[in-house]
Amino acid sequence: MYKLDLPVDYREAAAIERRRNMEKQRQSRIFNAKVRTIGIDVSAIDLQKQEKKLIEDQEKQRNAAMDADALRNAKIGELLEMRQKNDIKEMNQNLNDFRQMHQQPFNRREFDLYDPEGLKKDKPSRVSDDDPRCTISSLQKFDGEDMNYDNRVSFQKEQMREWLQQQIDEKKQAKDQLAEANRLHDLKRIELDERALALAKAEKDCQRNIKLATDNYNLALDKERKDRERLARIQEEDDNSTEIANCIYGDFLTENTAAAQSAFGPHRMIPGRWKGMNSEQKNHFQKGQREQRLENERKRAEEKKLKDQWDQQMLSQSKAGMLIEREFNRSQKDNMQRLSDENKRLAQEQRARQDYLNKEVYTNAPTAAYFTQFNTTTR
Repeated sequence: MYKLDLPVDYREAAAIERRRNMEKQRQSRIFNAKVRTIGIDVSAIDLQKQEKKLIEDQEKQRNAAMDADALRNAKIGELLEMRQKNDIKEMNQNLNDFRQMHQQPFNRREFDLYDPEGLKKDKPSRVSDDDPRCTISSLQKFDGEDMNYDNRVSFQKEQMREWLQQQIDEKKQAKDQLAEANRLHDLKRIELDERALALAKAEKDCQRNIKLATDNYNLALDKERKDRERLARIQEEDDNSTEIANCIYGDFLTENTAAAQSAFGPHRMIPGRWKGMNSEQKNHFQKGQREQRLENERKRAEEKKLKDQWDQQMLSQSKAGMLIEREFNRSQKDNMQRLSDENKRLAQEQRARQDYLNKEVYTNAPTAAYFTQFNTTTR
């Protein structure tokens, strides 16, 4: 017999339940028209956007903090660099001052080797038997024969006192020189201030003088302009008077016919001086006008004749065009009638085919139960 009271396999039951839940979730996604149309997981995308925005904000804060640290480190570096430069400058200045004060060439121990005045200062090779320059190799003084010990010690003490006093004097002199330099600096600054004030005052005086000179110059120019205008007005009045006199007594108003004669020939006249034609010239001119009038009438008659010919030709062409257009309209009307008859015949054939399909072919119409079998699973 079959054993039906088997123990439940919880692992398999959990797997089956997990697959059922996954199928329900899949159906909710697939059967949702909005999600299926878009084709993406909107909630997951929103979560990704939030995570991305959070990461960007954290990155911006980190960059801002790094920028602030970089600026602070840069400022600290600049301050340290400036302090180092000032320290180096001060050390170099102190070193140069020490060299100027305590390391002069004549104070060096080996200065006598390259002293330019060494030959002048040089002594004889030997002055006496007690000459300190006589060393052991000179066989002038032997060990134990130090006869000038007391004098030498007292001389050394005196030399030490002199050196100490010299250092004290040098320090005092340096202090006095610094005080004198400060005093001279103050005096120089006061002098510069006074000079600046004097220059400012001189500049104001110079500007005032320039303005005064400019005003005087402008006044002189204005006076000169007025004088020039007055002279020009007087000259213009003289010229107008002269011109009026010339016009009154000239050949134009006196109508002198000889003045119109040109220097290029007796048949040529000066237009500005010509006073009109005589009777003979008028008759000749009127005769030329009559000839020109007759010529113009002849030309107008010829033009009217040519225009009538063109109008007759255009009329015949328009009649031919109208006949052609009527023939074209008649043929187009026949074509449209044939096309309409053909469309009616095709419509009748299509209607008969549709009736055949609806009544003979598609007789088994599907019911609502037919469509319920679709979209029941995602597989």
